[in-house]
Amino acid sequence: MSAATDHPLTEVFGHTPDLPWPFLQAVAALADAPLTDIAERLREAISPYLATSALVIFTEECTGRPRKKAGEEEIISRVSIAELDALRSALSDEESFFGEAELAGRPRPVLALIHTSSRALLVLTDPRSVDPKREMGMDVVSYLWRIAAQRIHEKVADAPPSFLLESRAASAERVRVTAELTDLHSTTLETLLAALRSSSLDDAAARSTVTDLTAKALIGIRTLSDRTTDLIEQPVATTFERLREDLRPLTRFSGIKVEFVEPPLNGRALPGEVAHAARAIVRGLVLAMVEQPDVSRVRIHWDCDGENLLINVRDDGGGALAADSPNISRLDRRVQALTGHLQIDVMPGWGADVFVTLPLDLPARPAGDVAEWNLAARELEVLQHLVSGERNRTIASLLGISENTVKFHVRNLFKKLDVGSRTEAIALAHSNGLR
Repeated sequence: MSAATDHPLTEVFGHTPDLPWPFLQAVAALADAPLTDIAERLREAISPYLATSALVIFTEECTGRPRKKAGEEEIISRVSIAELDALRSALSDEESFFGEAELAGRPRPVLALIHTSSRALLVLTDPRSVDPKREMGMDVVSYLWRIAAQRIHEKVADAPPSFLLESRAASAERVRVTAELTDLHSTTLETLLAALRSSSLDDAAARSTVTDLTAKALIGIRTLSDRTTDLIEQPVATTFERLREDLRPLTRFSGIKVEFVEPPLNGRALPGEVAHAARAIVRGLVLAMVEQPDVSRVRIHWDCDGENLLINVRDDGGGALAADSPNISRLDRRVQALTGHLQIDVMPGWGADVFVTLPLDLPARPAGDVAEWNLAARELEVLQHLVSGERNRTIASLLGISENTVKFHVRNLFKKLDVGSRTEAIALAHSNGLR
């Protein structure tokens, strides 16, 4: 990353005149924006004063969706968390930067601003002043960014359980995919290095071996990428086998015997977030159990009744496992995040018996009479896409209509549902069983 001049921001901005009425309207729209639209609304608010090819917000407050993006698809689809984190780290305690930075795979001119309290990052690519006289100043963009950052903070702080559940599931899935990619890359690179260093291979054989290994690795990575683009489900037996692999080092080196009671092979497949959480919860329970004195054996049993994953973990210790200990409380919160239930039966001298129930489906919501809303067929389609978290541009593409037409339908929906924002419309639809 390289800065431009001694006073780089003066290349983009000048002084700030009185604020016009459209600006105040944009501020109101930004303050009312749901999280799914915050980047688009911020870009629209900035556009009369500063043109950009893309706008990206990076905030760790939204653990499931840390990037919020608007603008050119080529940029927003390729920008990575690693690039944004590197840019934010390079800014250190500075609140703004104008210069060149690596973004979406190549160096680009960027304007970057840090929100001091939350450390959220705003990045504007290819920034250029719309007004040749540069009558709007840096303080206008900074002001709009502070509103957006505060909006994000408030929405996350007041998020309903459904948002937290979705966010945690997305975070867990991202961690899982990252871990798999790390393992895959590490194995491939170690294998390539071993082939290149091997004294038993001449140059031609080494090149041939490395070429074959690289081709296979590329196929594997692309297969993994394709698999993660859809909703991930895992057979219960596959998830249980991965749990066995997770705990293999413990069974090998701790001296504690871990018994596994296999789940039925024909059990219902587990949603990705349930599979990941189940393994993590059992690992946490086993670790908490083996930390007790006098534990020599742990038994793990999984079953599936078609609606729930049923987990039972039992030890043969002295019954010292405390239900209110920090480790167990943390696991219980994770179970509750998936609307599950954790129960511990502890009898002194007889060990601990833990039962966990994880529903495989989201909880049913009370069905309302959607017909009373008097929605046209197209309006109902638009509402269903809103509930899925899709942006206006995506909805327009899916329905084969213009983005302005989508906005027209959204305005009509707000009137018929008597709501003032997308968030309220989505919440009302959820409460009436619309998915």
